[in-house]
Amino acid sequence: AFGAVAAGVLLAGALVAVDDGDGRPKEPGPVERAEAAATAGSPASLSDLTALIGDRQKWVESHPKDAPSLATLGTAYVEWARRSADTAYYARAEQALKRSLEAQPGERGNGAAWVGLAALANARHDFLAAKRWGETVKKQQPKAWSVYPVLIDAYTGLGDQKAATAATEKFSELRKGVPALARTADLYRGNGWREDALATAREAADRATQPAEKAEALHRLGELARERGEPEEAVAQFDAALRTDSGQLASLAGRARALAALDRTDEALAAYQSALEKLPRPQYALELGELYESLGLDGDARTQYAKLREMVAAAKKDGVDESLVLARFEADHGDPEAAVELLRAQWRGQHRSAAVADALGWALHRAGKSEEGLEYAQLAADTGVRNASYAYHLGVIQRELADYGPARRNLEQAVRTDPAFSPLAAPLAREALDALGEPPPGGPGETPPSPPPAPEPEPEPKPAKKPEQERKQEKKPEAPAPAPSRTAAAKSPSPTPSPSAPSSASPSASKSP
Repeated sequence: AFGAVAAGVLLAGALVAVDDGDGRPKEPGPVERAEAAATAGSPASLSDLTALIGDRQKWVESHPKDAPSLATLGTAYVEWARRSADTAYYARAEQALKRSLEAQPGERGNGAAWVGLAALANARHDFLAAKRWGETVKKQQPKAWSVYPVLIDAYTGLGDQKAATAATEKFSELRKGVPALARTADLYRGNGWREDALATAREAADRATQPAEKAEALHRLGELARERGEPEEAVAQFDAALRTDSGQLASLAGRARALAALDRTDEALAAYQSALEKLPRPQYALELGELYESLGLDGDARTQYAKLREMVAAAKKDGVDESLVLARFEADHGDPEAAVELLRAQWRGQHRSAAVADALGWALHRAGKSEEGLEYAQLAADTGVRNASYAYHLGVIQRELADYGPARRNLEQAVRTDPAFSPLAAPLAREALDALGEPPPGGPGETPPSPPPAPEPEPEPKPAKKPEQERKQEKKPEAPAPAPSRTAAAKSPSPTPSPSAPSSASPSASKSP
C-alpha cells in the first residue's frame, strides 16, 4: 500500500544515483531505497521504511508547509502501523496527512494526501470512507495509478467484487509489473480461480527483485499452498519469505498455521508466540487460543482470548474496527448474540464481503437462528472463494436444517480443500461427515443420518424436534456484487458524485478523517 500511495509524491528525479567522486555511482542508502520502492509501487523493507520516516520527520520540522513531504510521512506512518500492528501510528498518520492538506488542498493537486487518507481508512477497516476518498481522487485523476490499490482494498472490504475487478484491471493497465501481478493474483484467489492465482503469484515471485517485494510474493505463495491443504509447501514458502526479508512478519503466523496442520505442535506454538510478540494482531491470539484449546490446555487458551479482547479494545481507541475478529471469537467461545449484533452493524455499514457474510451466518447459527444464518453462509459460498471454513460452516448449518445432501457435499468440500483447516473445526467436520454416513448408491443423497443404537432395554429414542424460530425472519440479505465472468469485460460502476473532501458523517466513516 505504501508504494502505491507514496509514489504520488516522490519524483523519479530524486532517485538518480550520485557520483561518489571516483566515477562510480553511489550506492543508494535506505531512504533512497524506500523512495525507489515507492516510485515502483512496491513495498519497502521495514528498516528502509524506518529510515524514510526519520528523514521526513527531520525535514518537516524545518519545512512545516512542505505538503508532499507531509503526505509521504503520513502514508509511511500508515504502512509502518499496518506492518508492525502498532495502531498508535495511525493517529500520527492522520495528523500528518491533514497538515499536508492544510498546506496544499487536494483540489489544488494534493491528491496524494487524499490517497493517503484512503489507505488510512482501509487500515482502520473503514472501507466506505476509503472508497469515498479514493473515488474523489479517481474522479479528478482517472489515470493516477496510485489510487487504484486503495480502491481495490476498499471495494474488496465492501464485498463489491465487480468494482474490485474493474479497479484491478485498470491498475494492471496503468502500472505493469510485479505490483499488478500481485493484485491480479489476489483477485483470482478471491474469486476461487486457484490455478490462475497460483500461476500469477509464481510469476510475481519470479519477477520480483527487491527483498521486501520478493518476500511478500513468497508469502502469498505460502498462503495459497496452505489453502490448498499443502502445509509442507506452505512452510517452505513462509521460510523462504522470512529468509528473504526478516521483516515479513506475517509469514511467522502463516508458518505457525502450517506447522499446526502438520501436527508439529511444539513448533507451531513457538511460531505463534513469536508472531504475537513481533506482530500482535488479535487474529493471531484467536488462532493460538484455539490451538491451545484443541490440546486441552484451556487455561492457556483463556489467556490468549483475554489478550484478544485487550488488543481489540486498544485498537478501537486508535480508530481501528476489529469487529470481525471479535465476532468470530464471540460466536465460538463467548456470546453468539453479541457476535450477531457486531456483524449486523458491519452489514448495515455496507461491509458485505464474503468474510463478513460467512461470520454472520455462523454467528446466527450459533445463536439458534440457523435458517436466517443459512442465507448469509450461502452468500459467502456464492462469491466463489475456496475457503474450507466457509464450506464447513455452510455444511453444519444445512445439517442442522436437515438438508443432508448439500450438507454432506459442503462438509466433504471443507475436508477435501484443506483437511487441517482448523485445529478445532476440522475434527468436527469429519465427525459430522461420519454421522451423516454415505448416501445410498444411486439415491438422491438426502437420506438423514442413522440414529444411534438404542440402549437395552430402553426403547429407541425419538429424534429431537427442531426449535421454533424465536423471531420473525428478517428480510433476505442483499448479496454482494458477484464477480464478472473472466471472458467478459468488467465494467466499473458509475461512482456516486463525491464532494471534494468526503464527509465523515457516514456511520462507517466515523473513525476516519
